[in-house]
Order: sequence, then C-alpha cells, then structure tokens
Amino acid sequence: MTSGKKQIGVILSGAGFLDGSEIHEAVLALLAIDEAGAEARVFAPDGKLAEVDHKTGKPTGKERGVLEEAARIARSNIADLASVGGADVDGWVLPGGYGAAKTLSDFASKGAGATVHKEVGRVLREALAAQVPVGACCIAPAVVAAAARQANAKLRLTIGNDPDTAKQIAAMGHAHVVCPVDDVVVDTDRKVVTAPAYMYDAPIAAVARGIKKMVQQVVAWA
Repeated sequence: MTSGKKQIGVILSGAGFLDGSEIHEAVLALLAIDEAGAEARVFAPDGKLAEVDHKTGKPTGKERGVLEEAARIARSNIADLASVGGADVDGWVLPGGYGAAKTLSDFASKGAGATVHKEVGRVLREALAAQVPVGACCIAPAVVAAAARQANAKLRLTIGNDPDTAKQIAAMGHAHVVCPVDDVVVDTDRKVVTAPAYMYDAPIAAVARGIKKMVQQVVAWA
C-alpha cells in the first residue's frame, strides 16, 4: 500500500562510505525526499560486500551483506532491488559512496569499461526507457553512466571537477560538466540530474544544498 504521494526509489549499497553508501548523502537524500512531499522507498541488491574498517580505512578481510547493511540506514524499511521494476516508482535516487563503484558497479576497478550489477542495471535501463527520472550524486553518476551506455543512451552529467573520473565518464560516450558542490547538472532530455556531493572535500551544509536541488528536480519531474 502507498500513501498517494509520489514514490521515489532510493538505491543503497550498504552503510559506510568506504564500502557501501555514503551515510550523510543517503540521509540527506531521504530527508530531501520527505521535505519535497514525496515518499522514499528504499532498495538494495542482495549480495556481499568486502568490509572496510572505517577507522583505519583498511580492508578487514571480512564480508557483510549489502541488503542487511543498507537496512541500517533505512531503519529496516527496505526491499530487495530484484523485487521492483524501474517504472514501478515515480523516480529514482542513488547516493554515492564507494559501494556505488564497487558493489552497484565495478567502476572502481574498470573505469570506462565498467559493468553494472545485474539488478541495478536492469532497474536503471527500465527507468531510462520509461522516462522515469533519475538522480545520482557523488560517484553514483558513474553507475548511471555505465547503465546508460549499455542502453546506447548518452547523458549529460557531473561528478564535480575530478579530471580522472570525468575522463572515464567521457570515455563512455557521455558529456561531463564541471559543477560546484552545491549545484546540479540537469539532462532534461533523459530526465537525469546529478550532483557532486562528497566528490568534493566540502562541508555537509554545501553537500546538502546540492542533494536537495537534485531531489527537488527528481520530484518535480516525477
């Protein structure tokens, strides 16, 4: 059952910026969705991630469940991404964190040659085909870029001003636009909006302004 509000799907990749979703970005996105008068529906793929100690920044050699870790952010109100279609909600939002580049895709290791997790790619391609709006921030635009490339769709997007990452996105056939941390880049034709977020070493208030703009655009399109 739904509330009658616009439904915005949020795709998480765990909990913690070094091996999952960036928690600040995820919470800011959830807050912005609620403030925009919409309702968040949180999803994550069911699988394993390689755990990183967030105090030392080093791998522990252990594994954690992606869905179980993401449930911490979602306060248990979460579903397996395999259970939803890309057009089953009114819009999608992907927070960043290394989980986007290591679990939702293999962009961290393969760059422009990246592939996307099966369920993530399916959902994003279905959304793009149905003109369901998609918002992504931090490194997550690279996931959208890789999924769009598989659908032969070319996007206009941003990950901020990091030249190496921008080069990889351009190598996928997309147009990268340099953007300040508190702003967004809008691809009106494809209904994709992206924000840099913590691709910059920026205060949380600046990150929040960019994420709020991103979410507001997704909800406006929805």
